[in-house]
Amino acid sequence: MLTQVGGLIWITVFGFFKYRKSAWSKRKRLLSFSVIYLLCVAFIVPNLAPLNHRKALPAFDEYLAPHNLGYVLLCRNYVHDDLHYNLVEASKGFEANYGIPVTYLDAGFPFIDGFPLLPHLSHNDGRKIDLAFIYQDASVKTTNDNPSLLGYGVYEEPLEGEVNQPQKCKDAGYWQYDYAKYLGFNTDKELEIDLDYTRYLIENLILKTSASKVFIEPHLAQRINLSSNYPNTIRFHGCHAVRHDDHIHLQISK
Repeated sequence: MLTQVGGLIWITVFGFFKYRKSAWSKRKRLLSFSVIYLLCVAFIVPNLAPLNHRKALPAFDEYLAPHNLGYVLLCRNYVHDDLHYNLVEASKGFEANYGIPVTYLDAGFPFIDGFPLLPHLSHNDGRKIDLAFIYQDASVKTTNDNPSLLGYGVYEEPLEGEVNQPQKCKDAGYWQYDYAKYLGFNTDKELEIDLDYTRYLIENLILKTSASKVFIEPHLAQRINLSSNYPNTIRFHGCHAVRHDDHIHLQISK
């Protein structure tokens, strides 16, 4: 459920080892699984994924990279061919114009449309991806660093006078709405969202990827001044989901 392919590799590897109760046998199994899993993720899965019209996003490119390698190692960096091409081109343009690479979080699995990418509700067809905000450090320098180890859970809270959708959802009984704050592993960095560069990023992605929907928390859409410019694209995701003032959710149509 975490990697889509890990269970199959686990079963395959353990099929080669007759069960024994010795500690050495358990260590040998774990080591064998780890090596074979990494080889599969690096060489086999990327070559089979195109059969399902999926491609792996780059892991180390200067214009587009994961927030951490966990997303790559867990095979959560796959998107549909159409999104892959447009996202790569949009990221190249953004990095060339602004000098900041685009950082992605969860995308999708390599195989099987409809297979859930937990804990997300919709990342199941390769046409959705989460992207990190652009931040400023304590010296007001723009950076692609992130205040969360996972990229989720450190929120840009509503300011006075802004719509407080998180509180509205919690008051309506949607207890799960901000649960990611318990999973984000705040790194206590002195970072604040860079409103201008985050707006540039979202506008660039909308134009270059033909995005059908971009989910972002209403108070941030208001603060960044996006809703009025892209009323058909900037959407509220609903209280049944989770907060989107810690990342950008982008998706394209089929």
